[in-house]
Amino acid sequence: MFKRFVVLTAALAATVGAARAQDLNGAGATFPAPIYTKWFDSYATAAGVKINYQSIGSGGGIKQFTAGTVDFGASDAPMSDDEMSKLPAPAFHFPTVMGAVVITYNIPGFNGALKLTGDLIADIFAGRVTKWNDSRITSINPGVNLPGSDILVVHRSDGSGTTYIFSDYLSSVSSSWATAPGKGKELAWPVGLGGKGNEGVTGLVKQTPGAIGYVELAYAVQNKLPYATLKNKDGQWVVPSLESVSEDAAGTVSTLPSNTDFRVSIVNAPGKGSYPIASFTWLLVYKTQTDPVKGKKLVAFLKWYLHNGGPSAKELLYAPLPPAMVTMLDKQVAEIKLAGM
Repeated sequence: MFKRFVVLTAALAATVGAARAQDLNGAGATFPAPIYTKWFDSYATAAGVKINYQSIGSGGGIKQFTAGTVDFGASDAPMSDDEMSKLPAPAFHFPTVMGAVVITYNIPGFNGALKLTGDLIADIFAGRVTKWNDSRITSINPGVNLPGSDILVVHRSDGSGTTYIFSDYLSSVSSSWATAPGKGKELAWPVGLGGKGNEGVTGLVKQTPGAIGYVELAYAVQNKLPYATLKNKDGQWVVPSLESVSEDAAGTVSTLPSNTDFRVSIVNAPGKGSYPIASFTWLLVYKTQTDPVKGKKLVAFLKWYLHNGGPSAKELLYAPLPPAMVTMLDKQVAEIKLAGM
C-alpha cells in the first residue's frame, strides 16, 4: 500500500510539475519576441509563473488566439473588424511596447548610414529601382560610393505584423503602393525573396550581398546590420532610436479617447524628431477568462509588465509606453472578468 501511495504521489507531482511548466501559453508576433522572452524569464523568477511563447508571426498568433489554442495572442497589427467578428468572445488589445521597423541592407563595400525616403523605399520594394547606384539613391547620398550591383529585396514570407507596419507606412507615403500591393499582414510581393519571421529576413539580408529588407530594430542591432536614416513627415532626416519612436507616439497618445480600444496606427506621425516607421505591438486577451486559474495568472502578468517592464524594454531598444497610456490600460485590466468569480 505504501509503495502504491509513493507511486501515485510521484505521478501526481509529475502531473502538477508538467502543468506548472506551462502555466500560460501564447503565440504570435516576432517583432517583440526579444522583449517578451526577457519579460517572461523575469516574471518566472519574480512570480513563479512560467509563460511559454511561440514566436510564429502575427498572422499565426491571431489564428491560434481565435481557435482558442493559446491563452493569449500577440500581434504587431491590430486585428481588423472582420477578424474581431470571428472571435468566439470579445477581446482586448493591450499595447506592450513601441518599436521601430528599420530598413537594413548588405551593400558590398559599404557599411555606412544610407539615407532613404518613403517613396524611394516603396519603389525599391516594388522593383522599380533595381540598382544600388540608381540616381534617386545617389542624389540623396552625396559623396557615398555605391556599387552598380543589383538590389535584392527580402520580405516576410509569413503573415506578419512587421509587414503590416511596413506596408502601412508605405501606403501612407506612396499612392502607387497604396493601390498595390497595399497594406496588410500578407502581401502579393512584386519582387524579392521571402524569409520567415524577423529572424528569417535578418538572416537572408546578412548572408546575401546586395540585399535590402525590413526588420525590427533590435534584430538589426543584435546582428550588427546597418540600417537607414529616413526622411520623416516634417522633412527631417531621423535615425531610429528610443527617443524618435517615443516622439512618434507622443502626439497620438495625447489624443486617444478614454474609451479607446487601442487599435491605433502611429506611422508617419508629425514631429521634428519623429521616426516614421514605428508602431505599438499588442497582446490579445479575452475580456472574460473561461479558465479562472489561468485568467488570474494572466491578469497578474498584465499588471506586472505595465509597471515593471519599462527598464528592460529600453535595454532591448523598445520604447516603453507613455505613463498616460499605462493609466488607461490599468483600467482595461480591471475590466477583465474571471468566469465563475
